[in-house]
Amino acid sequence: MVSPAPPASVLDLAPVLPVVVIEDAGDAVPLARALVAGGLPAIEVTLRTPAALEAIREIAREVPGAVVGAGTVIRPAQVAEAVAAGSRFLVSPGWTDVLLDAMRASGVPFLPGVSTASEVVALLERGVREMKFFPAQAAGGTAYLKSLSGPLPQARFCPTGGIGPSSAPGYLALPNVGCVGGSWMLPQDALAARDWGRVEELARAAAGLSAGRTCR
Repeated sequence: MVSPAPPASVLDLAPVLPVVVIEDAGDAVPLARALVAGGLPAIEVTLRTPAALEAIREIAREVPGAVVGAGTVIRPAQVAEAVAAGSRFLVSPGWTDVLLDAMRASGVPFLPGVSTASEVVALLERGVREMKFFPAQAAGGTAYLKSLSGPLPQARFCPTGGIGPSSAPGYLALPNVGCVGGSWMLPQDALAARDWGRVEELARAAAGLSAGRTCR
């Protein structure tokens, strides 16, 4: 079977990129189906649990509407493992030259994490224009990103970290923000109960977010 082409830009698939921590790979497919049905096709599965790679593999195989990627990528070895499992994009909380080289060589889109103007400039020097801004709220939030848009308009961001349905529209209103990352559509009680209908409902509300609008 031919692998699907990677997305041109992860930032343009939906206003929200769900950040997913999966403890049981058996939950991966129904969870992904609920997110896709709710209008959130891009799914970042964080490499924080032993089940993560198998979860990516299952989603890539069983949920054709999903664009699954790997998050919390911090070592070059994880890049190869994630892509082999079916990841169509990569997200890291930060970056080094070694990690950046590995992500670039993978052939799939990647969002290296930044939290300072110097890191943004360093990535722009290397030809990288799309980045993760992390931890968004703690690193200065919308005010910081707005201040970057003047001198560094060529950089686009997916802010992640501490963002919820009430704060997301403020980020999405910024010209240098393509989407936001978050996990509020995946509440722990819904995951524990495997209430995929509730996940789909929350995903649909998140997919409808836009600047100046809040999620009920």
